[in-house]
Amino acid sequence: QVQLVESGGGSVQAGGSLRLSCVGSGFTYSTYSMAWFRQPPGKEREGVATIDSAGRTTYADSVKGRFTISSDNAKNTLYLQMNSLKPEDTAMYYCEASPGPVVNGLAAWEYNYWGRGTQVTVSS
Repeated sequence: QVQLVESGGGSVQAGGSLRLSCVGSGFTYSTYSMAWFRQPPGKEREGVATIDSAGRTTYADSVKGRFTISSDNAKNTLYLQMNSLKPEDTAMYYCEASPGPVVNGLAAWEYNYWGRGTQVTVSS
């Protein structure tokens, strides 16, 4: 059974940094496409960053140059380093997984599994 558990969220001031982690179990991490999504209050879930099994990454324009996605396959862990945080980054952040390659890595429908999320709040 695939399980994803996110952690690392919190409250920070604008300009600060956070690193999110997502520990996976029940699947072979290195063969999956992984992604971070977020859902701001009252808005739809949106793709933030993706990494495929070859290590190729894709970012939403809104986070390019500020966020970095990475994975440690030996630890079955996905990371999202978030720097220069802005109030508009406030959202629930979710880790998502797909057992195969994805066409549009930032599209939620491509992913089969997700965790319960971790809250990120950025104050101005």
